[in-house]
Amino acid sequence: MTNNKIGIPKLRFPGFTEPWEQRKLGDIADVTKLAGFEFTKYVTYQETGKIIALRGLNIKNGSLVLDDVKYIDQSDFSKLSRSKLYKNDILLTYVGTVGELAIVPENDKYYLAPNVARIRLDFGTNSIFICQMMNDYNFYNHIIFPLITTSSQPALSMESVRKFKLMIPSELEQQKIGAFFQQLDHLITLHQRKLDDLKTQKKGLLQKMFPKKGADVPEVRFPGFTGAWKQCKLGKMGTTFTGLSGKTRDDFGHGEAKFVTYMNVFSNPVSDLNRVEHVEIDSKQNKVQYGDIFFTTSSETPEEVGMSSVWLGNSDNTYLNSFCFGYRPTDNLDFFYMAYMLRSNVVRKNIVFLAQGISRYNISKKRVMEIAVPVPKLSEQQKIGTFFQQLEKLITLHQRKLEHLQLQEKGLLQQMFV
Repeated sequence: MTNNKIGIPKLRFPGFTEPWEQRKLGDIADVTKLAGFEFTKYVTYQETGKIIALRGLNIKNGSLVLDDVKYIDQSDFSKLSRSKLYKNDILLTYVGTVGELAIVPENDKYYLAPNVARIRLDFGTNSIFICQMMNDYNFYNHIIFPLITTSSQPALSMESVRKFKLMIPSELEQQKIGAFFQQLDHLITLHQRKLDDLKTQKKGLLQKMFPKKGADVPEVRFPGFTGAWKQCKLGKMGTTFTGLSGKTRDDFGHGEAKFVTYMNVFSNPVSDLNRVEHVEIDSKQNKVQYGDIFFTTSSETPEEVGMSSVWLGNSDNTYLNSFCFGYRPTDNLDFFYMAYMLRSNVVRKNIVFLAQGISRYNISKKRVMEIAVPVPKLSEQQKIGTFFQQLEKLITLHQRKLEHLQLQEKGLLQQMFV
């Protein structure tokens, strides 16, 4: 959205020249909600059925989310006529998480639950266009947010919703813009699903491609490899070193040297070489080397303790964060294999088990070094490491494509709406 007083967007489809008109939502739509006492009196929830009561948790990011639904087939619908939803009705959450939107996709399947408003547009107003406009963060910041009250929890009155000011073009232009963003949203959804599928695939393979407790071979294995895997203690295959010590917050952010951040270690099986911060050169500290493995030592949750990351950069005055310790393999190990094996379910369980604390959890180098990990012969390590490296690159590629599309949509929303 822009504050364009003459009602013309920056970017427009060819053939449209007329200025947009400002209208209040209440002038172009019937806006209503269902009172809680009505719902309680006439509605019967069921775990199965065909008719769904749409609650606030079912509306998110411009779409219906139907992972957790309640059915109301046995309810008294003669008393719920105002609650019945039709195709192209717009839903708006008005209590708690205010401003989530979705469009009803079909007739005879959905009814309105409390804390969700129903917006039924007049003939000649395109629901996809209106929903796209209202779902933009600029619309939320400038139109919705100023009208929210916060007595006990954030909320919008129906009177306030009807006062929403919208800039409306002709019906044909609404249709063009709505169809364009619908296609873009569909493309974003496809990339999101592909990304989610790849992450799910990776999670499953991290469990199946490394031997489970009590087993000496994995459930899934590349052809041509046979024989049992060894169980080797980390301490027998390398040595440890400490991260930065004796440093204060004032020491960071400047200097000729760099240090690997805690979040870099936590977030990446293979460290991001660009995710470092500056620090002064200190000859008394331990510099990292190519192939070093880092472990987080402290966190607010036990699941975050002992997360590992492999450093595959140079050692040019680079140090390790003080909330981590380093591990330097002395045996001939494949670094990519180590990166993903240490994040596999069977190894992570053993590490998390060692975390100690109440409000904050910690783990010692000594105890981590006592953990036995599965180690096949080097050629199989390299095969597994290369596979997960390529899978990670594919995930990153889809993540970047998704972020690019989301950024593109954000920019277009600003330029194609007034």
